[in-house]
Amino acid sequence: MVDGDLARLANLYGIALEYVDQAGDRQIISKQTVVAVLSALGVSATTPEDIASSIVQRELRDWRRVLPPVCVQRQSEVGQVKVHVPRGQEPRLRIITETEQELPAVRVDVDGPIRTVADVVVSEITFEIPSGLPTGWHELQATFDGGTAQAPVVVVPDRMPEVEREWGPMIQLYSMRSAGSWGMGDLADLADLATAAGTDWGAGFVLVNPMHAPGVVAPVEPSPYLPATRRFFSPLYLRVQHIVEYEQLAAAERRRVDALFERVRKLNDSPELLDRDELWSAKLSALEIIWAKGMSPERESEFRAFVGREGVGLQDFALWCALSEVHGSDWHEWPEPLRNVRSADVTAEFAELEDRVLFFSWLQWQLDLQFTETQAAARSAGMPIGIMHDLAVGVHSEGSDSWSLRDFLVGDVAVGAPPDMYNQLGQTWSQPPWHPDALAEAAYIPYRDMLREILRHSGGLRVDHILGLYRQWWIPEGMKPYQGTYVAMDYDAMVGILMLEASRVGAMLIGEDLGTVAEWIREDMHDRGILGVGVLWFQRDGGAISVPEEWRADELLSVTVHDLPPTAGYISGEHITVRSDLQLLARAVADEWSDHATELADWRALLADRGLFREGDSISDEVVALYALAAASPARLLGVNLPDLTGDSRIQNQPGTEREYPNWSVPLGDAAGDPILLQDLVGHPLANRIVRALRDGR
Repeated sequence: MVDGDLARLANLYGIALEYVDQAGDRQIISKQTVVAVLSALGVSATTPEDIASSIVQRELRDWRRVLPPVCVQRQSEVGQVKVHVPRGQEPRLRIITETEQELPAVRVDVDGPIRTVADVVVSEITFEIPSGLPTGWHELQATFDGGTAQAPVVVVPDRMPEVEREWGPMIQLYSMRSAGSWGMGDLADLADLATAAGTDWGAGFVLVNPMHAPGVVAPVEPSPYLPATRRFFSPLYLRVQHIVEYEQLAAAERRRVDALFERVRKLNDSPELLDRDELWSAKLSALEIIWAKGMSPERESEFRAFVGREGVGLQDFALWCALSEVHGSDWHEWPEPLRNVRSADVTAEFAELEDRVLFFSWLQWQLDLQFTETQAAARSAGMPIGIMHDLAVGVHSEGSDSWSLRDFLVGDVAVGAPPDMYNQLGQTWSQPPWHPDALAEAAYIPYRDMLREILRHSGGLRVDHILGLYRQWWIPEGMKPYQGTYVAMDYDAMVGILMLEASRVGAMLIGEDLGTVAEWIREDMHDRGILGVGVLWFQRDGGAISVPEEWRADELLSVTVHDLPPTAGYISGEHITVRSDLQLLARAVADEWSDHATELADWRALLADRGLFREGDSISDEVVALYALAAASPARLLGVNLPDLTGDSRIQNQPGTEREYPNWSVPLGDAAGDPILLQDLVGHPLANRIVRALRDGR
């Protein structure tokens, strides 16, 4: 057990010394883990002398500066800011709002504490920032005898607006192909699905997988939850023929693009796993042909305006893409001078690769245009929410963000999860976490800019593993997932800024709160009007299935999710078979099957009591019955997993695996695994039965 000064130091950095697991048992964190996490944060704790020195440095941190790097407060609350100036000086504070309104900050103490810092006696004076300020990014200015200081004041909403009851499909877009796809689903397919789901089914939203950009060099990372960047989007989702300049190609150039399309178009009908490398090769070549054609002066002006709006963030990402083509996808293996995004060598490379940098910037502009069209199509189809995006937990350690934002991320640790219902051995996601102190020092601007990008075309945002905005499970390099610990984030800032940026564009928020989540976090989400996530299979109270009418109202409820098999696969025990084959079970396989049989018997008894299930019903009948049961719940949002609409039973993602299982590569199929195209989805008999059950129940 960690105690004494090491425990004190760990507490100063928000490092948990114990936690309560999903089963309710108390787990103690080892000293080795605590020291390793401190080391990753740049804090020495190997000897008693190191620990004592690190405590002093941490406690003096705020005394060495006049203002904190940023102040975040809820709109209805009175904020407090502690100002540090040489003793005897009288600072004056004022707030300048986004609309240039000036307001004073009022001193609330007479004699605050003092400390000696570098032979200077420093006073701590507390000021109040008034409540009722407009939400937004304002500026706090301090004037004193020694000069001036500034810090952002971020005023965030108290609560998100209430969400009306809606339902909609939850899709992995890449898996949903059409006759016009380039071998995988794209933004045109998403617009068509939204149009059909809104007009024919009465759906209120489409929840799509994370659309973040992977690397541009093969092999293309298949996981949408392990992107190169979370700020920018994957050009794999572009519909080439919808680019304006495609229509303006000369006949010979058009034939070249069309030939590339025909090369991959035949893959739409293939039951084989998706081949992103082949698809990206064809689409990239087609996009290069269109780029080489050039643009009209008007379009060129619009493109330049987009580049100017996106600023350094887009330039860094596009430059990383261009450098990857030359030096490989892992920036850690680039020549040493190129590993620093602001080095002179990187600037020189930019001059050499400028046209390629502009090309990758142009791809993001095309994505921006097509996302705009997609959300417009959803709204035109009557969807109140429209397209709901998904925000991944983090980024690939070799990717763009880990290169350009390396000062704000922590190396030598990976984000993951402790043992839980998804994986009995815990999970590591191989992603570097935000550095809590570095992010605060940057006033959360990198985080804010990322949110603004993804929210611009969103009617809603699902935040995967929202626990990470409160605390994250950090696994030191070389350790197993279960040997990690939780590290606290400033959740008032992280969650508050998320709410602010969502409210500015009218988007609603969902936080995926499955797994090991402390109850106080769910209570905080509820107080802020952020919906949680519910899965039908987990609706138990003390072991018994709870009554559907008593399930949580403030949530997105679904029968299953992408980390579980589709409902038909869950019923048939696909999750047990796969985990057993991959040796991911911590219990005897016979015990797993026994518990599964008991679980299904419980659900079938409940369904039978409500007249939804009879002995001898097919798996499809049972799937429809489970959705009818879910529709009886008070959940504000009800999601339908896309494979459930076609009877597909194959797992899309098996947690705890990387290459052992073909995660994120299974195309949409029917019960036999035969391909189902978008054109056949809306009229599919099982889909129509599920939609009727939902509409009748809602």
